[in-house]
Amino acid sequence: MANPKQKRSRSHIRVRRRLWKLRPVPLSACPHCKHPRKPHYACPQCGYYNGRPAVIHKDEATAGETKG
Repeated sequence: MANPKQKRSRSHIRVRRRLWKLRPVPLSACPHCKHPRKPHYACPQCGYYNGRPAVIHKDEATAGETKG
């Protein structure tokens, strides 16, 4: 089994770990409802993506149905 030839210094390990941090999620405005959303994702408020409905919310899907 392979073993390291030399010990890695603390600074070498920290240089590698500095890229592990979390970055803030970029947000853009939805062109349909103007709420913030992630780029290249359907809007969680209105369900539109690329100018057309991509997600049907449960309350909208049951609104058209009638019982009976």
